[in-house]
Amino acid sequence: MNQLSVQESGPKVQFLKLPEGRIAFEVSGEGPLVVCVPGMGDLRGVYRFLVPDLLEAGFRVAAMDLRGHGDSDASFGRYDDVATGEDILTLIEHLDGPATVIGNSMGAGAAAWAAAEKPELIESLVLIGPFVRDTPMPVVLKLVFRAALRRPWGRFAWRSYFRTLYPGRRPDGFRKHLAEIDASLARPAHWKAFVRTTRTSHAPAEARLNEVKARALVVMGEKDPDFPDPAAEAALLAGKLGCEVLLVPEAGHYPQAEYPEIVTPAIAAFLRGGTDA
Repeated sequence: MNQLSVQESGPKVQFLKLPEGRIAFEVSGEGPLVVCVPGMGDLRGVYRFLVPDLLEAGFRVAAMDLRGHGDSDASFGRYDDVATGEDILTLIEHLDGPATVIGNSMGAGAAAWAAAEKPELIESLVLIGPFVRDTPMPVVLKLVFRAALRRPWGRFAWRSYFRTLYPGRRPDGFRKHLAEIDASLARPAHWKAFVRTTRTSHAPAEARLNEVKARALVVMGEKDPDFPDPAAEAALLAGKLGCEVLLVPEAGHYPQAEYPEIVTPAIAAFLRGGTDA
């Protein structure tokens, strides 16, 4: 392992200490390494259904929180795709990778950037509801979104919007997960970090897609409200990466939580296709 220090807090959460702060993660299991990265405004708990099944399938799984989210610190100077990609690579190095990276939303863009930056560390990618480019959005809508996130109504606005990202069904533990997100955002420094994260451009990820050589799987909810045409967005990315797409009926932005009975077997099969597990 490298020289970055790791501190433990409780039986599960660990902290990867970086120059500007700490990144929280949990790791368990034995076998090929899988790193799970959530999206903006979400927490590592979004993988609560996927992780146990991957452990049972013989993988070692690490789930992390983004900068300024959950148990990670909000003391960083950057909260964009590149910064997250650097954190992914540092965590993989610390855990003696290489690894498969499963990225959701913004986490997918960061994972793609990381795969281009250090291909020797990332063997394969699973990109869920992936933001790997800046999708077209009317200027007025951008202004409305930014205004909605201003205090004191910002947290309420995010909670309301977050619910729409689950158009199919609310999974077990949804209220608890949403409460944990809200508790994270209630901390002033974390809220400021979240707002800065919402201004992330995904152009750096898009610019390097042609450099990604890792095996990839794109998972997209057919009713993902974050994209004007989810199927077309998935097909566009799959065309650039030369990979397959799993379209999940009725699902929104978090299909791994909405319909784990569909998504988990597909991801496990994809992972087994690239390892001896």
